[in-house]
Amino acid sequence: MTTLFSGKSFFDESYQTPEFIKNKNLTRRRLLKSAAGVGAASVFPAFSFNADVQKALSSLLNSDPWLTLNATLEHLLPESPTTNSNNTTAQDISAKQINATAYLYQIMTIQPTEQAEKDFILKGVGWLNGYAQSEKKQSFVELGFTEKEQLLKGINQSRAGQNWLNTLLGYIFEAMLTPAAYGGNPKGIGWQWLEHQGGFPLPEKGQRYFELPPRAKPQGHK
Repeated sequence: MTTLFSGKSFFDESYQTPEFIKNKNLTRRRLLKSAAGVGAASVFPAFSFNADVQKALSSLLNSDPWLTLNATLEHLLPESPTTNSNNTTAQDISAKQINATAYLYQIMTIQPTEQAEKDFILKGVGWLNGYAQSEKKQSFVELGFTEKEQLLKGINQSRAGQNWLNTLLGYIFEAMLTPAAYGGNPKGIGWQWLEHQGGFPLPEKGQRYFELPPRAKPQGHK
C-alpha cells in the first residue's frame, strides 16, 4: 500500500488526502466545544503542565519540529490590533495568548491522536522548510512576516499544503475554545474574547474525556 507521507514536498503529485482528514472523527471537537463557556474568571479550574512537561516543551521550542510549528501557529493567528463590538480599540487574541503550541503539544503527546495525523503534522514541517529554502534560501522561522505569508499562501495552493494548514487551524480553534484542562485557553481568555457563555462544570486534569473510564465516555466515543 502506498504511504501518504512519502512525498518530498507539499507539491508532490502523488499526495493523497489522508483518511483521518477525509473521515475526521468530530466526537472530540463536539465534546470539547460543548464545554466552552465564560463567566467570572474564578470559576475556571486552574491548570498548567507540570514542571517537567513545561521544561520539556520550552526546550523543544528551540529546535524543529516545534520551532517551526510554533512559528506557523503564531503566524496563522498573530497579535494585531482590532475593534471589538463596542467599536473601541482592543488587542486581538493570538495563538500565543491561547497557548496554541502547548495545546498542540498535548495533542501530540498526551491525547489519543491518530499516529497518521501526528506523522502528517511533523512531515509538513520538513516540507515547509524545504519550500522556504528553495524559495527564500532560509528556514521558515528566519523569514519576516511578509515572506512567511507568501510561503503559506503558496503551499495553500496544493492539496497537501491546504490539508496541513487546515489541520493546524483546527487546533488553533480548539485551543481557543477548550477548557483550560486541555492545555489551551488559559483562564478562559478565548471565551472572554468571543463573549461566549457555555457549559459548566468544567473538567479538571484527571477528568478529561480521554482519562474517563470506558463506561463513563459519551455514547459512540471510541
